[in-house]
Amino acid sequence: MKFNDLTHALAAATVLAFGAGANAQGEYPQQPIRIVVPAPAGGGTDAMARIIASALTANTRWTVIVDNKPGASGIIGTDVVAKAKPDGHTLGMALTATLAINPELFRTLPYDALKDLIPVATIAEQPVVLVVRADSPYKTVAEFVGAHKAKPMTVATAGLGSVGQLVAEMFGRTVGAMFTSIPYKGSSPALQDVVGGQTDCMFAVPPGALPLIQGGRLRALAVTSTKRLPLLPHVPTMAEAGFKNFQASEWKVLVAPAGTQPAIVQRINQEVQKALAQPAVIARMLADGNLPLSGSASHAASFVKAEHGRWANVVRESGLSKTN
Repeated sequence: MKFNDLTHALAAATVLAFGAGANAQGEYPQQPIRIVVPAPAGGGTDAMARIIASALTANTRWTVIVDNKPGASGIIGTDVVAKAKPDGHTLGMALTATLAINPELFRTLPYDALKDLIPVATIAEQPVVLVVRADSPYKTVAEFVGAHKAKPMTVATAGLGSVGQLVAEMFGRTVGAMFTSIPYKGSSPALQDVVGGQTDCMFAVPPGALPLIQGGRLRALAVTSTKRLPLLPHVPTMAEAGFKNFQASEWKVLVAPAGTQPAIVQRINQEVQKALAQPAVIARMLADGNLPLSGSASHAASFVKAEHGRWANVVRESGLSKTN
């Protein structure tokens, strides 16, 4: 047998052996897939996970369930994913706080956001909405900024290190006048105090703010996305309001434990892309104030790395870095 023939024979034998091993292990998945949500049931992150789980279940023969593991600013649930067996049967719904803010906010974390988790697919982003009470004298961002510069305002936040608090820090630096931050235990009580006039404004994510805006209890002055929100078509972007480079959003990314096979990551990503392209899924996401994202697993990895660096800088500039 010639050398080349021998080489081809050995290569073929290797492929056959690999295939036999793969068949012995069975096709993916071999059991129900769980998406761990590091937040309570009923919130925006939970709703997004359930939309994706439902679509994946309907589009494939997979059984996909949502497992809520709230607590400690998302750290508990995220750590569950980071320490799970990397076989593709445990995924996580990660978000801005768990992957980009917490690593700079807390002195120690039980997981490394960039080393212990693999971004599988970008899912959605939510711009922040600048809101004031409905009877506020400010009808435009320009009027609001003018009054804020004359007498700095109070801003309600959903908690220490929340996206809303950090966006307020960013905007204060942009206009040259910082806000007095009033932290609450969640967005609901924070928004209610804006409605009641106890605080002047809030940089809020859409799910909690939209019903109050649509019900005439809050006034939206601007959104921090590059495009207007379909549910708030008359509310300008910050760019349209005169702040060209001001953009921020809270995002969600599906992740897997480090060590998960690239082929499994790719397969999940492909199915997620199919789900995100469905009109019914898009409609449900838009109804909650989300803007769908898409892209490959490598795109998701690049996205998370860039956002990790960006929000770390924001946390440091806010003076909150490694304070907890």
